[in-house]
Amino acid sequence: MSPDAHTPNTGWRARVTDAASGLFRHAPDPLADTFSHPGDPGLFGPGSMTWQLMGDVAAFVGGIRALLVQAAHPEVAAGVGDHSVYREDPLGRLSRTAAYVTATTYGAIPEVDAALAIVRRAHGPVSGTSHRGVTYDAGNPEMGAWVHNALVDSFLTARRTFGPSPVSDADADAYVAEQARLGERLGVTPLPTTAADLAAWVADGQLPRLGGRPRALRPTASTRCALPQPPRHQPLTRPGCVGTTFRKCPARSPTTQPALRLQGDEGG
Repeated sequence: MSPDAHTPNTGWRARVTDAASGLFRHAPDPLADTFSHPGDPGLFGPGSMTWQLMGDVAAFVGGIRALLVQAAHPEVAAGVGDHSVYREDPLGRLSRTAAYVTATTYGAIPEVDAALAIVRRAHGPVSGTSHRGVTYDAGNPEMGAWVHNALVDSFLTARRTFGPSPVSDADADAYVAEQARLGERLGVTPLPTTAADLAAWVADGQLPRLGGRPRALRPTASTRCALPQPPRHQPLTRPGCVGTTFRKCPARSPTTQPALRLQGDEGG
């Protein structure tokens, strides 16, 4: 019997964990073949700030923030609205985005490159004209930079705001510099390499005037209902309980498989 078996909070911990992780089960496991690459640390590796920051539950909050910031760009919003299937398959769209983040963060180099290739193929036909009459092309390096940099800034902001411990300026800079390497591999530009430069780039003049929300991104019944109701059997009254839920479930940690891959151990 596990040590948590006698803990009164085991029930709600399991329900919160299953409800949250269930949102991301609508796409193939991006690390399904990771043990085929023993000893490959991937683009970052276990000593990186990327592994440390992205392994925390605050990344969930960062992902939501990133979607909102990315969609604030009129042409990015138009590309999603005109070409994405998020209305018909919102959880599938969410899962595929999460799979990209997981693969590029923790995958071996072949898994990183495969994830980037999927993105390039998906973006190939994405072009058109936004609601304000501006043409867009998802292959544009600057448009790609908005999406990439907003994601990096959001993950860092969420970790510094909601994480279990402070993130120093040096560690934040290291994380941003690591993520710039991913952006280079993806082929987007410009790519700030310090946290301060990144925050300034996102906030200072990079976002065009919106001029109204694109009709394509207005909420629909399916997107409003995409997230299941949280478990309500027991109130989550203790601060930080959601973070505790995930931090006490090492088998669900995204770093478990990559760490075993580096050891050449499939864990069973």
